[in-house]
Amino acid sequence: MKYFKMMLLGIAASAAVVAAQAQVRLNGAGATFPYVIYSKWFDLYSKQTGVQFNYQSIGSGGGIKQTIEGTVDFGATDGPMSNDQLKEVKAKQGTEVLHIPTVMGAVVATYNLVETGTDLRLTPDVVAEIFLGQITKWNDAKIAAANPTKHLPNKTIIVVHRSDGSGTTSIFTDYLSKVSRTWEANVGRGTSVGWPVGLGGKGNEGVAGMVKQSEGSIGYVELAYAVKNNLPFAALKNKAGEFVGASFESVTAAAAGTIKSMPEDLRVSITDADGKYSYPISGFTWLLVYKNMKDKSKEAEVVKFLGWAMHDGQSYAKDLYYAPLPKEVIKMCEKKIDSIGK
Repeated sequence: MKYFKMMLLGIAASAAVVAAQAQVRLNGAGATFPYVIYSKWFDLYSKQTGVQFNYQSIGSGGGIKQTIEGTVDFGATDGPMSNDQLKEVKAKQGTEVLHIPTVMGAVVATYNLVETGTDLRLTPDVVAEIFLGQITKWNDAKIAAANPTKHLPNKTIIVVHRSDGSGTTSIFTDYLSKVSRTWEANVGRGTSVGWPVGLGGKGNEGVAGMVKQSEGSIGYVELAYAVKNNLPFAALKNKAGEFVGASFESVTAAAAGTIKSMPEDLRVSITDADGKYSYPISGFTWLLVYKNMKDKSKEAEVVKFLGWAMHDGQSYAKDLYYAPLPKEVIKMCEKKIDSIGK
């Protein structure tokens, strides 16, 4: 009888813990780039703990803005906040914002060209000139030079880009700025830029949808969105002169060279990386977390979730077309997570 009572007390205590967690609702907003894996994570974690997530996939620019304004419990971005933005959020919210990398991913040049099929190859100068509006036909000599066995139609290239503030854009334009002086001088890098040509789509979903519907088009999206929409994507010539397709192995290879020089604040670019097997448009994606939250119950749950994401969460990355974090980066993340609330 005594054992039975103790068991009931234990069950009641566990139920109370779950009920308390169920009352916690974490609100976040930002990047569409990691939305596929974040949706999986939030669903799994909620089922395990009762903690609820309300995540709005509005683009990195929106995530940064809401983090600065304090209207979310966490933000998400693929392009790290600038020093000026970090100063602004500290002035408005009275606390620092930490960048916690969650996974790595690839931005791919996805296209809709029935005559050509898959396995298209593109060089850095060609990618830049297409998005600058300087190469306007699919049978241009520069494209043909990299694809001697492909049938390239005399068809106008329809460029599709993001219309919203986007971390995917930040990664893509960071790459273009590194490989093209003309792009760097005339357009530059950022979550939003003045596009020389093209049609705008909202979110990775919007760009993928427009490419899928428009024959002759090319756009840039996170790898998972190309795969989900059955869209081909080009192999890109990397810094070592090799044509490399996007995969978790090639993204991991791109990150390998930056690990030893990873800055303490974890804001880093891995586009146009050295290495024979490196995919050139790779990037980290970050959660933006307040170092000190006013709501300490939410703060505690954010810390617990981040710990879960660093370990259990990583096991879902490859199946969803992301690259898991290197162990060295996870250790650095854990140090940052441990500083929250202190």
